[in-house]
Amino acid sequence: VGANGSGKSTLMKGIVGVLKPMAGEVIRAPGVRAAYLPQQSELDRSFPARVVDLVSLGLWPRRGLLGRYTKEDRDDVSKALMAVGLGGFEKRPIDTLSGGQLQRTLFARVLLQDADLILLDEPFNAVDAKTVGDLIALIKHWHGEERTIMVVVHDLDLVRQNFPETLLLARQPIAWGETRETLKPDNLLRARRFHEAWEENAPWCEPGEDAHGDDHHGHDHHDHRHGVGPRAA
Repeated sequence: VGANGSGKSTLMKGIVGVLKPMAGEVIRAPGVRAAYLPQQSELDRSFPARVVDLVSLGLWPRRGLLGRYTKEDRDDVSKALMAVGLGGFEKRPIDTLSGGQLQRTLFARVLLQDADLILLDEPFNAVDAKTVGDLIALIKHWHGEERTIMVVVHDLDLVRQNFPETLLLARQPIAWGETRETLKPDNLLRARRFHEAWEENAPWCEPGEDAHGDDHHGHDHHDHRHGVGPRAA
């Protein structure tokens, strides 16, 4: 959890390899399979695809890009859609789905990946309350199967009710551990203050050399440092 810009999505993308870390490294145990569900806003819904096409992408780890799907694969796709409440939606174009239906479709794709590590970036945004409840139940089912699930969530009450451990970010880790302890008021205040803070040692933005003479367009240059100040941390 954390405010917008605190690094939640960046952390997930670094774990799955979408982004390279600026320092250090990400170490994953050999053989661990990871599934990543990005934010809905990163999906091009105008692409002419059906629900079955999108869900079938979850079969890539076992079939590869050019592998032929078997009857067993097609049955697995149908079962995954049934599990998320979308039985019979196979031929629906994805651009006709509601936000909740699209998110259920993406969860069905994750189901097919059968991953040990599941990363979900804001999976409850723009979905109805019933869908949230159904997806939470699916996440708890995965947890009961001893899978590791990382979820980016903005609703702190939802976190307190359903997630046993929490990482609080504000451009750096503020607290990590049992949710009740992590989301104490003092930690939330520290996160807010740090997120809004200015870095005192950040360099000034100096004007270029030609900024000290007459402007080429006929108006004077002023010192470009006013209003810039230290960069945000």
